[in-house]
Amino acid sequence: MRKLLLGVATLLATLSANAIDDNNVVITYDGSTAKVEIASNISSYVTCSSGTSSHVKLIQSDNVSEKVGEILYTLKGSSSNGEFFMEGSYKSTLVLDGLTLTNPDSTAIHIKNGKRIKVSLANGTTNTLADGSSNLDSKGCFHCKGHTEFVGKGTLNISSNIRHAIYSKEYLTVKNCTINVSGAKKDAIHCQQYFLMQSGTINISSADDDGIEVEYKDATNPTGVKTNHEDEDSGNFYMTGGTLSITSVGSYCIQTDGTISITGGTKDFNTANVLENAATGINTVKTNAFDSNGDEVVYDLNGRRLPKGTRKKGLVIKGGHVVQER
Repeated sequence: MRKLLLGVATLLATLSANAIDDNNVVITYDGSTAKVEIASNISSYVTCSSGTSSHVKLIQSDNVSEKVGEILYTLKGSSSNGEFFMEGSYKSTLVLDGLTLTNPDSTAIHIKNGKRIKVSLANGTTNTLADGSSNLDSKGCFHCKGHTEFVGKGTLNISSNIRHAIYSKEYLTVKNCTINVSGAKKDAIHCQQYFLMQSGTINISSADDDGIEVEYKDATNPTGVKTNHEDEDSGNFYMTGGTLSITSVGSYCIQTDGTISITGGTKDFNTANVLENAATGINTVKTNAFDSNGDEVVYDLNGRRLPKGTRKKGLVIKGGHVVQER
C-alpha cells in the first residue's frame, strides 16, 4: 500500500514534466496546495511523498550525482500553511522566485542535505519566509544541514518565532543578495565552521539573542584559517564587502568561537558589542584602542582597563584583540 501511495504521489508530481528543463524541479505554492513538477530525466531520482499538499516533501536519491548531477529546485507562489523539505546527499541549488511561505508549525524551509546548498534569490524578486512556534525541536525558519551559499540579486525577508531565523550546520556565505531579518527568538543568523560576507546587504532589526553567531563544528579539533577556506572549521567571521546593519539584539551583534575579520564593506552596528573566542573563554571585548591623549589603551581579559605602569607580561587586549605582552 505504501508503494502504491508513493507511486500516485510521484505521478501527480510529474504530470507537467514535459514543460520542465532537464535536472529541474519546480514547486508552485497556491494556498493549501502545491504543484510539484519534476523533469522527466530525473523522475526516477526525486520522489515526492506529499502529493499536492502545500507541505512539500522531496527525497533525492543517493546515486543522483552519478546519473544526472546537480538538481535545481525552484520555489514560487504563496502559502500561509506550507513548507519545503528536501532530503539528499549531493549538492543542489534552491531558487526562491517570488516565494511567500509560512509554516505555522515548524521550519519553513528544511534542507536535510549535508552537501553544498546554493540558495539563489531570483533577480528582482522579494521572498518572504516565516515559521510558527509549536515545534520547539526546530532549529529555525530556514534550516540547512550542509554548507549554505546565499547568492543572487533578489531579497529575502525572514523571521522566526521558534529559534534562529537562518540556521546552517556548516559554513554560510553571502554574495550580492539582500537578507532582512525582522525577528528571531534566538540568533538572527547562526552557522558553524565560518561565516563569510563578500557583498550584498544584511539587515538585522531584531533578535532575542545574537545578531550573528559562528560556532566550531568540531570544537575538539578546529582547523584555524585555511587557504580559500577549503574544509575550514575556524569559527571565524569574515566580512570583505557589502553592508551589514544590526540593531535591537538581546546579546551580541556578532559572537564567534574564532575571530572577527572585517576588511571591507560598510559596518552599521555597535562594534563594541561583539564577542570573539567565545569557545575558549577568552572574551575579546571590542573597546577603544586609544584614549583621548592618543595613547594606546590596554585591557585585561575581563575587559578592565589597565592603568599605565601596572601592565604585566601575558595575555592582554589591545585594539580589541587578544595579544601576548612580552
